[in-house]
Amino acid sequence: MQIELSATFPADTALAVVVGEGLSLSAAAKALETATGGHFTGALKKAGFTGAKGKVQTVSAAPDQAYAALVALGAGPLNELKGQTLESVAGSLWHGLKASGLTSVALDLSGFAAQEVATVRFALTLASYRFDKYFGQAKLDKLPALKTIMLVTPDVAAAEAAYQPLKAVAEGIILARNLVSEPPNVLYPESYAELIKGYEKLGLIVEVLGEAEMKALGMNALLGVGQGSRKESKLVVMQWNGAGGAQQPVAFVGKGVTFDTGGISIKPAEGMEDMKWDMGGSAAVVGAMVALAGRKAKVNAVGIVGLVENMPDGNAQRPGDVVKAMSGTTIEVINTDAEGRLVLADALWYCQDRFKPQFMIDLATLTGAMIISLGMDYAGVFSNNDDLADKLASASKSVSENTWRMPLPPQYEKQIDSKIADIRNIGGRPAGSITAALFLQRFVNDVPWAHIDIAPTAWTNEQRLTTVPEGGTGFGVRTLNALVETYYEQ
Repeated sequence: MQIELSATFPADTALAVVVGEGLSLSAAAKALETATGGHFTGALKKAGFTGAKGKVQTVSAAPDQAYAALVALGAGPLNELKGQTLESVAGSLWHGLKASGLTSVALDLSGFAAQEVATVRFALTLASYRFDKYFGQAKLDKLPALKTIMLVTPDVAAAEAAYQPLKAVAEGIILARNLVSEPPNVLYPESYAELIKGYEKLGLIVEVLGEAEMKALGMNALLGVGQGSRKESKLVVMQWNGAGGAQQPVAFVGKGVTFDTGGISIKPAEGMEDMKWDMGGSAAVVGAMVALAGRKAKVNAVGIVGLVENMPDGNAQRPGDVVKAMSGTTIEVINTDAEGRLVLADALWYCQDRFKPQFMIDLATLTGAMIISLGMDYAGVFSNNDDLADKLASASKSVSENTWRMPLPPQYEKQIDSKIADIRNIGGRPAGSITAALFLQRFVNDVPWAHIDIAPTAWTNEQRLTTVPEGGTGFGVRTLNALVETYYEQ
């Protein structure tokens, strides 16, 4: 869908205005009410419309007007229409009109500041997202008729300038959603790495390590996961040097299991198709790095993603195998479906060893136990540093990406002790998400670190926010961007 800016109203289109709770009128709504001689609010009252937040009401235009229709966008209390509330209300316009049969609508934002207009555009961009790349013509013909939303503002140039940083963030979120949605025969380690390489056009420095390079570095934990696949495993390193100088980088590390059968510890067939999104953590990291580069963030940042495919081949890793990670730690593999932590173990060690970052944050669809703990609305956060955890919590709250900090009790370490190696890759059913995080903590030394288990939030089958449709969510991109923007840019 096209979301455009204009200083004038296009002819023969629907006109939308913001209406507050109790039919309190925005500046544009007041002008429309005057122009229609009271027809507008009269029609709204007749339809039972009250201006409640997120409600959308279409009414007929007055006989002497050229508008295709009049639309009221319910905002709730007008004095609260800012930030995340404004985003939510703006997103509801798309959902309220997509099945209306209207092909275009002009939203009059007279009286709204340029930054608010930019926020509306950002929200509509995210709300109208859909992954229809593989639809045939028959399905494309059934998509919503609404193709254009025009945002009418007196200062188009100011609104356009305000939108540019948000545009970069939207592009990062949409990229992450697309990556998570791609089928595994299209997105696999080699093709994924090649796609990331294409973002060098934004100024990112991208390195791709193959299996030979990783073997030389001793990344046997990561390599063990992918040894049953015909697809070569990759480690992709992205650098954005937006601050220059000697500033220590901030670092993001993502699990990129492009398809997870569970390996020899194979998953049940039902629902296995969903495991194309087991690379959601890597998608968030790639999306965040693209967002930072796209908006020219004044920070030095590193993004590292371990890309593997976990398959049950005759050469696949077996339960009972012992591998030596890059750190020198030996790991007894108890369950080959606990593979993400093996990928992250080497990626985290490589990151802290090479880049000496200010902090590391890893994101991963790591455990089903996280869904049992927190349901489908929250990602779990584990951290060895209270300051980083607090900043992360504030950043996630500011963009409506729900997170909840979980404990890292040392007494649970015994669950991942091995009788024949330094550590085992699974600690049993009790506290499964916690023991997975404790496993990862072994590979971060004293670097401030947070682990975000996004298993509940990387994909949704039920829309909860107006700006996040069903499917891949892009969860994590906004949180990482907000964290950097608020606390770490020069």
